[in-house]
Amino acid sequence: MNPANATHAFQRQEIEAAAMSSGVKIVAVEARSKADLEPAFKALHAAGVRAGVVLRDFLFFNEFRSIAELAKTLKLATIASQNTYVEAGGLVSYGVDDSENHRRAADFVDRILKGSKPADLPVEFSTKLVTSINMRTAKALDLTIPPTLLAIADEVIE
Repeated sequence: MNPANATHAFQRQEIEAAAMSSGVKIVAVEARSKADLEPAFKALHAAGVRAGVVLRDFLFFNEFRSIAELAKTLKLATIASQNTYVEAGGLVSYGVDDSENHRRAADFVDRILKGSKPADLPVEFSTKLVTSINMRTAKALDLTIPPTLLAIADEVIE
């Protein structure tokens, strides 16, 4: 998590609450800069962590390739909310379709430029969630992805 991101503290609380009810132990590490990523991943590895969640953050987005490589090197299965993470070499993503959100944003810009008042436009949240899986990364991690998960995935990178 990036402690400079105001949403991460809330997300951490939610993850810890869900983990407690499932008997899963959570180990949180912080990264405020690119230089913090490798030590954070090494701390996870030293703690025996086997799977991790990469929270949505501009820093992490810009470093998806580095994060994916660190995770593979340390044999850590990871999930993020953006399919660009999987495209960069991450294992799994599950979240809103960012390209669809960008298209919708363009529609809103068009409406505003044509005279609509921003305050009059509806608030929208994408209801389509996308699952992406990188099979090369799964192989590098010696993981077998269940056929049922592959069948429901929106994108599978071979």
